Amino acid sequence: MRKVVLITGASSGIGLALCKRLLAEDNELHLCLACRNMGKASSVSASLLACHPTAEVTTVQVDVSNLQSVFWAAKELKQRFQRLDYVYLNAGIMPNPQLNIKAFFSGLFSRKVIHMFSTAEGLLTQQDKVTADGLQEVFATNVFGHFILIRELEPLLCHSDNPSQLIWTSSRNARKSNFSLEDIQHRKGQEPYSSSKYATDLLNVSLNRHFNQQGLYSSVVCPGTVLTNLTYGILPQFVWTLLMPLIWLLRFFANAFTLTPYNGTEALVWLFHQKPESLNPLTKYMSATTGFGSNYVTVQKMDIDEDTAEKFYQNLLKLEKHVRVITIQKSNHQS
Repeated sequence: MRKVVLITGASSGIGLALCKRLLAEDNELHLCLACRNMGKASSVSASLLACHPTAEVTTVQVDVSNLQSVFWAAKELKQRFQRLDYVYLNAGIMPNPQLNIKAFFSGLFSRKVIHMFSTAEGLLTQQDKVTADGLQEVFATNVFGHFILIRELEPLLCHSDNPSQLIWTSSRNARKSNFSLEDIQHRKGQEPYSSSKYATDLLNVSLNRHFNQQGLYSSVVCPGTVLTNLTYGILPQFVWTLLMPLIWLLRFFANAFTLTPYNGTEALVWLFHQKPESLNPLTKYMSATTGFGSNYVTVQKMDIDEDTAEKFYQNLLKLEKHVRVITIQKSNHQS
């Protein structure tokens, strides 16, 4: 029986590289690509099948920042599948990143240069906006849309006799100092991306606490510093050109510079082969690359307080209840 793998944000970057690597590991998989742009998704699907004709590759349209889209996608998935073995919660945004030039050049010529490039700590702010559902876009895309998707797909995920895995794309940029239980959507701050990734780490811990006994396990991954469309938008192209020799040199001193999407998926592929029961819910699994380009996985204990994780989870449940009422009202109004 084919294993079924659902991947959000599968048409580019880390998601696309993950699709290619998983099929190289097991060409009998059923991959379901969950994407906003169905044109790109169809093109990727055709390309994957051309290379792996024995696999099964399907698509489903979903915009995780749009709750109605999430509900529709979940309904379609429940009609197609009886279970999902793996769900890679990979889709994410970092809108309009603004570089703190002063902090950048100060760090560039300091002993913190490796840490700065590895985590972007103190370097980036983002201009967030509000979605049609009244949510902060970064929070909705990176956290809440995926949370609703999981809640809707529970019948396909919770089978105690045969565990399913949730695997989140998190970040080294996930910092406790940028998250607040009083402002879980980061409406008042300037680093919604960092806040959303810390929220992802919190949610991961709570999901394990609530669902392990039902056969659902969750893990978080950091792909490292990967050069994708998301990161290329931070600096002008000529600046990246100037920095690349330095970045390649830093790989000999720090393992976080995976640089390519292929390398960045190392930990995500590694988790595909692990028994979920053996994994530590308080551990973040990190893709790493040596200066000579060899990939491996390292681990990091997360700076997570389990009480805070539970409070955050309860806040999400309250927000879920609220948005379900609004979504029903919208549907009734449209009909």
